Amino acid sequence: MGSGAGERGWAERRPVLFPFLLSLFCLALSEQIRYRIPEEMPEGSVVGNLAKDLRLSVHELPTRKLRVSSEKPYFTVSSESGELLVSSRLDREQICGKKPSCALEFEAVAENPLNFYHVSVEIEDVNDHTPKFMQNSFELQISESTLPGTRFILEVAEDADIGLNSLQTYKLSLSPSFSLISKEKQDGSKYPELVLEKPLDREQQGYHRLVLTASDRGDPPLNGTTELRIQVTDANDNPPVFSQDVYRVSLGENVPPGTTVLQVSATDQDEGVNSEITYSFYRTGQVFGLNSKNGEITTLNTLDFEEIKEYSIVVEGRDGGGLVAQCTVEINIQDENDNRPDVKFHSLVEMILENAVPGTLIALIKIHDRDSGENGEVTCRLEGEVPFKIISSSKNSYKLVTDGTLDREQTPEYNVTITATDKGKPPLSTSTSVTLHITDVNDNAPVFHQTSYVVHVAENNPPGASIAQVSASDPDLGPNSHISYSILASDLEPRALSSYVSVSAQSGVVFAQRAFDHEQLRAFELTLQARDHGSPALSTNVSLRVLVGDRNDNAPRVLYPPLGPDGSALFDTVPRAAQPGYLVTKVVAVDADSGHNAWLSYHVLQASEPGLFSVGLRTGEVRTARALGDRDAARQRLLVAVRDGGQPALSATATLLLVFADSLQEALPDLSDHSEPTDPQAELQFYLVVALALISVLFLLAVILAVALHLRRSSSPAAWGCFQPGVCVKSGPVVPPNYSEGTLPYSYNLCVAHTGKTEFNFLKCNEQLSSGQDILCGDSSGALFPLCNSSESTSHPETLTADLQLHKAARIPQTDSGAAT
Repeated sequence: MGSGAGERGWAERRPVLFPFLLSLFCLALSEQIRYRIPEEMPEGSVVGNLAKDLRLSVHELPTRKLRVSSEKPYFTVSSESGELLVSSRLDREQICGKKPSCALEFEAVAENPLNFYHVSVEIEDVNDHTPKFMQNSFELQISESTLPGTRFILEVAEDADIGLNSLQTYKLSLSPSFSLISKEKQDGSKYPELVLEKPLDREQQGYHRLVLTASDRGDPPLNGTTELRIQVTDANDNPPVFSQDVYRVSLGENVPPGTTVLQVSATDQDEGVNSEITYSFYRTGQVFGLNSKNGEITTLNTLDFEEIKEYSIVVEGRDGGGLVAQCTVEINIQDENDNRPDVKFHSLVEMILENAVPGTLIALIKIHDRDSGENGEVTCRLEGEVPFKIISSSKNSYKLVTDGTLDREQTPEYNVTITATDKGKPPLSTSTSVTLHITDVNDNAPVFHQTSYVVHVAENNPPGASIAQVSASDPDLGPNSHISYSILASDLEPRALSSYVSVSAQSGVVFAQRAFDHEQLRAFELTLQARDHGSPALSTNVSLRVLVGDRNDNAPRVLYPPLGPDGSALFDTVPRAAQPGYLVTKVVAVDADSGHNAWLSYHVLQASEPGLFSVGLRTGEVRTARALGDRDAARQRLLVAVRDGGQPALSATATLLLVFADSLQEALPDLSDHSEPTDPQAELQFYLVVALALISVLFLLAVILAVALHLRRSSSPAAWGCFQPGVCVKSGPVVPPNYSEGTLPYSYNLCVAHTGKTEFNFLKCNEQLSSGQDILCGDSSGALFPLCNSSESTSHPETLTADLQLHKAARIPQTDSGAAT
């Protein structure tokens, strides 16, 4: 390399235009840019102004983004000037070996619009390799009896350069006994032969040291040396002689190891040990083996034409006396179709818009086959039915373009398989697949999974609970498929809508903002909208009907019989002669719930006399189950439970106070005996009051007895007038005990006074009543009202009559079905 290696003057540009087929119907021209530079140019050296050669201005470079598409980054493009620069070491021997022509071909890619340009850079050889021997010194044994003119093949030097820079001449240091001549092989390479000029005498000089020099013709020329040590051995009259000086053979590559290549043969006219010939390689190799007895050469490893095309081997034949003969074996490797084409994608577009027009450039395809001749000629095709096609761009380069309309929703990606087949016999092919992803555009509106939604929500739901979820899908991708949900309309009041329901914009979950009440709101309808995030956004509506289901949250309410004004149970009378099945009354109840929760059933919980009454399971009619017996009490208490059909069931109770009597006067004594049980604390207080009253009474009796004794002593008849027989035992009215307290009393057997309170009007007796009068008064037997004759019984007939009329008016008329009105 000279100092001018980095200058621009080293590069030459030779643009060549050549036609090629772009498609089936149109023809275009593609310009290939050619440069020539020496090897080993420093990094950053300018190869040429690529932008200028492509007719691109400097202002276009930021937009066109000119770059190099190559397997190995030998070159790069300056983003400021558009110059093609060296980016890595260019070693011609490493890149091309011994090839006479070395060119790097690659693609220059420009974007916006996408286009490819073919560039070829020829690498020229420089004299950067010195001829080199494999060994610094080597020995040669020559018998003293060797005749002048005998030739010996010497060590060959290697030079990686080509042309004049490669090995050209050999020189030998001055010696009166030896001279050197150079010979050339068929491939043009040279090798040295040592010529014996005069007879040797071991006794005078048994050892000769010579220097062998190999030189090229580079500028400046380079040399390599090795020391030749010649040992003169004792006489052996006849050296071995090979049948041929050069053996040539052709061998196909990829022959299995152990294959026989050829057999060399040498003869010796001597006898005995001096005629026994041993064969060996002049330099030990690792590719071929040699049978030292018979000279058969075999392969040790697999041969590869693409690596080494020719082998040159020196074989020695040595007799028992030490004389040596040499021959050259040249093995020519024949190419076979053993390499499949290599397919590679360059500048592949990552994402393809689904609305891309036919003919859009997708990728550049390069195909390479290491074989030669027809074995390296390749054809390319697409497999299957895909909306793409390939068109030839240049030698072993193709373009992949679209060839139809694309729809990402139907086919989001295509697995494109490209098959490359060579023209060998048999042909070899390679298939390479690449996945092409189609980019989405917002061309689909969201679609709900149902045409409409009906949701059943049980009442008394917790506020904030999820009651439904609507779901829509959008076949698009990214923001085009992101869906937001909202409530568009409703049959509820607009101001009240937000207090009833809300919808999650992300998930479509509908939440109840309050607890629904089936008894107040049984159904309402919403219109929901799903909108994607595309530009422009697309939307779809759907209806959601919410049905509020009933729960058993209302217990039955007894309408009949009602409680009295003071909250006590009323009573009803039953004729003593009532036959089985007699309709006594009817329990009427309602339930605010619906369906099974409002189906009521009636049951007897408690009865003073079990089996005496029956209650209709569904009607609530209370009827006598049998006739009243002599042992049955006249006063009966019946506790009826009203249950609904909910799970769990809710219930209410109604208390019926029934008195067997044929008239009101007959029923009154039974009513007076009715007393409400009290709790233990009330009983204790009652006992304390009774004890205190008893003490007071005893004290009064003692006082009265003292007064009576005093009056008796005074013998005043007037003072005893009040104690004469014939008057009422009790001078004041007897008030019946409170009978109105109960669980759920009836209202249609109660005697109601004009004041609205449950009470009776009693006949009063005073001191003027005669002993023969018959009035209602209390007696010692515990009856409510004993009969007493009094003038007031005739003076107040309207009182009792009015009470009886109120009694009749308060009773609900009964029909055959027992329905109350």
